[in-house]
Amino acid sequence: WCWIVILESGAKGCEVIVSGKLRGQRAKSMKFTDGFMIHSGYPIQEYIDTAVRHVYLRQGVLGIKVKIMLPWDPTGKTGPKKPLPDHVSIVEPKEEVFYPPTSEQKGGKIDLVPLQPVM
Repeated sequence: WCWIVILESGAKGCEVIVSGKLRGQRAKSMKFTDGFMIHSGYPIQEYIDTAVRHVYLRQGVLGIKVKIMLPWDPTGKTGPKKPLPDHVSIVEPKEEVFYPPTSEQKGGKIDLVPLQPVM
């Protein structure tokens, strides 16, 4: 269906809701979801793109709602610049070099101590 094309184009998730007289006289609602979708909080204003359309048929009106979750894009071209609040990035620590404490002695020789690599 259409959500396969949406997910192949780079979206993280998709939800399609079709409601109305689908089969017979009784109105029903069908929901199709795939992928990752958020439903609450402030990030839905930036990450969720929604569309609603009405299809007028002889039997009645069908309503179609489509929600697409956009991927995070640092450049801001295909999605929002800010990552999700629960996104955790792990940074490798820098390798620190420890120097032994030294003191200056006036009028004498300075003993140099060779450094041992820290593991």
